[in-house]
Amino acid sequence: MIYYLRSMKGFFFFLFGIFLGSWISWPGITSAKNWKCFIKIISNSKQDKLSLKVLSITPKFLLKTDSMDYFSKLRIVNDTCFR
Repeated sequence: MIYYLRSMKGFFFFLFGIFLGSWISWPGITSAKNWKCFIKIISNSKQDKLSLKVLSITPKFLLKTDSMDYFSKLRIVNDTCFR
């Protein structure tokens, strides 16, 4: 029984750390309005209606990267909606 309580305590602190780190990086992550922005960008990108002007990406960034992986795209969308 004590092992399970320690495991749950560790899991709780792990989730709290992820939430706190995300909130420090993106303070708007707790706002419902910002989540609507996030969902809108994801749905528009699936339909290929996404413009670069919406994401506020600098041309220097686009020239510097050869190909963007999934996490880079996710970081850009998070920075756009949650900051």
